Amino acid sequence: MSWNPQPIQLPAAPLPILITDDDPVVLKAINQSLRRENYQIVSVTKAEEAIEHMKRSRFCLIIADHQMSSMNGIDLLGRAKEIQPDMIRILLTLQSDVAAAMGAIATGLVFKLIVKPWKDEDLRSNISLAIEAYEKGKHPGSGIVPISSLVVTNRSQLAVMLNKHGLLSAERAQELNRLQVARKEPLIKLLLEQGWITEAEIRNLLREELQVEEVNLSGYSVDPAVASLVPMSFCERQIVVPLKIEGKKFTLAVADPLDLGLIDDLRFVSGLKIQTVVGDIASIQAKIQEVYRSDEVIDFRDLETLLSRIDPYEGIEIVIDDAEEQSIEDLLVGEEPPAIRLVNAIILEAIRLGASDIHVQPRSKSVVVRYRIDGVLQDKISIPPSLLQSIVSRIKIMSELDISERRRPQDGRITVRTAKRVVDLRISSLPTINGEKLVMRLLDRNSKIQSLEGLRFSQTDLAKVMDFVEKPQGIILATGPTGSGKTTTLYALLQHNASPARNYVTIKDPVEYYMDMAGQVLIREKIGLTFPVVLRSILRQDPDVILLGEIRDFETAEVAFHAALTGHVVFSTLHTNSALATLSRLLDLGLKPFVVATALEGIIAQRLVRMICPECKESHPASLLLLPRLGEAVRGKEIAAFKGRGCHHCGNSGYRGRLGIYEVLGPDEEMRHLIASGASILELAKVAKRIGTNTLVEDAIMKVNQGLTTIEEVIRVLGPQN
Repeated sequence: MSWNPQPIQLPAAPLPILITDDDPVVLKAINQSLRRENYQIVSVTKAEEAIEHMKRSRFCLIIADHQMSSMNGIDLLGRAKEIQPDMIRILLTLQSDVAAAMGAIATGLVFKLIVKPWKDEDLRSNISLAIEAYEKGKHPGSGIVPISSLVVTNRSQLAVMLNKHGLLSAERAQELNRLQVARKEPLIKLLLEQGWITEAEIRNLLREELQVEEVNLSGYSVDPAVASLVPMSFCERQIVVPLKIEGKKFTLAVADPLDLGLIDDLRFVSGLKIQTVVGDIASIQAKIQEVYRSDEVIDFRDLETLLSRIDPYEGIEIVIDDAEEQSIEDLLVGEEPPAIRLVNAIILEAIRLGASDIHVQPRSKSVVVRYRIDGVLQDKISIPPSLLQSIVSRIKIMSELDISERRRPQDGRITVRTAKRVVDLRISSLPTINGEKLVMRLLDRNSKIQSLEGLRFSQTDLAKVMDFVEKPQGIILATGPTGSGKTTTLYALLQHNASPARNYVTIKDPVEYYMDMAGQVLIREKIGLTFPVVLRSILRQDPDVILLGEIRDFETAEVAFHAALTGHVVFSTLHTNSALATLSRLLDLGLKPFVVATALEGIIAQRLVRMICPECKESHPASLLLLPRLGEAVRGKEIAAFKGRGCHHCGNSGYRGRLGIYEVLGPDEEMRHLIASGASILELAKVAKRIGTNTLVEDAIMKVNQGLTTIEEVIRVLGPQN
């Protein structure tokens, strides 16, 4: 009797996987889900650590979280592609970020999305399928390409159904399969090309057998952000058009709902549940042309274009129309508790509209959400009073305030992170007779620093400002009320001619613009980190240029002017109404006149006025009633007035965007002498006029004549100039 021993099956070596997420809870959850799989898992909380691991060791797969503090997941996967091109790349993303993340799939940078929160079995299945594709050489690094050229495994059951009902012979069904293998095109397209059956017969059969939902695409409006997820070339080849995303459900119109290969591939690539509705081929093709030929939709082909243009909040479900009241039921649709969803909707809509402030204002019979857009408050949402306390509590929890304290004002902060931007919100609560009122100031960390030329100074004023920036020492002040653009002006001054040869330091509360070249300090008064304390410390840091957020008191003013006298350039702000009023304010703070006269190099007083919408601007005769209210500035002058008619670009307001009006004062030797000797404002005003200082109203009138703003807007901002 012979014995034939079977070869011993040694266990396969564990597959190395790299997981990166800055939330340790998420890392622990993924490790727990995969604990029984044959994987060698390396978990890190920082993108930089992941890069170091990839440089030292080989991995077959990397999972990166989309939102991380130091580097987002898309950027990390881009580095992963450079270091190990054949490694499979999976992006872990929130539901709200799916739109932005889909663009990375379209470029071939990301192989698969996993949407939070996930089910453990789905996570394991997706990773298993991804590794299987990797082992077959189908990964983007070695064969799989962007969605636009993805070879879909069309597996339509349409021919089988037609054969079963006697509408297609077995021979013709086999011929169709042969053509599909050869040409790799949708079966329904090949079937209609042969002329063996009409589309109407196919529609009737699908309607009777499957009871599929058919839609009239001609009246269907497609969000550009949704359309951009699937490239036009893919839609044309597969006869499909995206319609909408609701939660984790992605709805598309298809010509063949029995094409399981197409549906499965889209589900796998997107990480979303695919819902199909049926449309006839002509309607789908017409809809593709309508959606993708629109100027508003771009076929995203690279990551840079995606991140610079698409915003995940563009697909927000809440659309507020000024013409009609938004129903609260629409706002509360979703899986989250009503208060959470409503607060999210309020914040996201403010970001979408470009609001600078959100007011949640309780009134006697309702709670009104108001947005300050282009400097003007607008009522946008009306909410029942019964929801006020839930909203207030939710916002207080987010900003770590005391929810039990309703009698005293409180201040806090919230940070909202999206794929495109990071927005800080400063929260202020105030008890009123109708309940607590909340105001949230929005500060976009990714706001671009303006150039001096982009601030729209007049040619004369721009020359003066350029001289200010060239000074080797001294203090330059931007003045005006809250929200007049002072910080924007300061950062433009700071960045102009910025050089690595100089040491730049900023002190702000909060930090509104981020500048890599500068060391930026955030004021924290609760721990004693105040403006004077930080400013004194900074003077020991060998600074060349200092940006000081605000001069509030004598102590701050004294240190700032001392720094300006000892060889530093100091930029700062002050709350005054005009350039000359700034001199009185500085003396009122307690500064000695000769210190002000010696250290002060320039004052820029400013306001912001709304710009006429360029899309609907038209010539309009100047009002004879309003002109006299501008005083001496218009006496004897021709005024070429313009006005915005109102269109969908500006929300029918006639205005879109804002620009600055300025009064730029650079004291000469005579004015310095007058300041040091304690001269009156009237004497200083005569010298200012002699050296060519235009007032705010004079600069505003120049911009009215240029067609940039209106007389009504100038009077609204500056008031009557009698």
